[in-house]
Amino acid sequence: MNILDENIPRSQRLLLESWGIRVKQIGVDIGHKGLQDEEIIPLLHSLRQPTFLTRDEDFYDRQLGHAGYCLAYLAVDKYEAAFFARRLLRHRALKTKAQRMGAVIRGSSAGIWLWRLHAKKEEFLSWI
Repeated sequence: MNILDENIPRSQRLLLESWGIRVKQIGVDIGHKGLQDEEIIPLLHSLRQPTFLTRDEDFYDRQLGHAGYCLAYLAVDKYEAAFFARRLLRHRALKTKAQRMGAVIRGSSAGIWLWRLHAKKEEFLSWI
């Protein structure tokens, strides 16, 4: 299940859906409008292996990693969020839930940085 934060515009959600990527958005399909950051992690714990896509840098924190979900911070313009979300979800190293679970990811135009559970150092993946 792919969960979009409220900070991802509706136009980007519709674009993802037009590409066949199923998403639910906080404040629309799940949770409530105005859900606070500290309420999001407990919500993710209640779901089955979600990938949470956000533009909020606070979620790129290795301490937030958990085997039951993936956190993906998109460090891009709000109108590029769908393009980079699709790119991230289809990346050869992250295209399955099993590959994403436990990861805390930062995706930008320069590439992907991520922390895996129990990793000693941050990993870098190029878009290629």
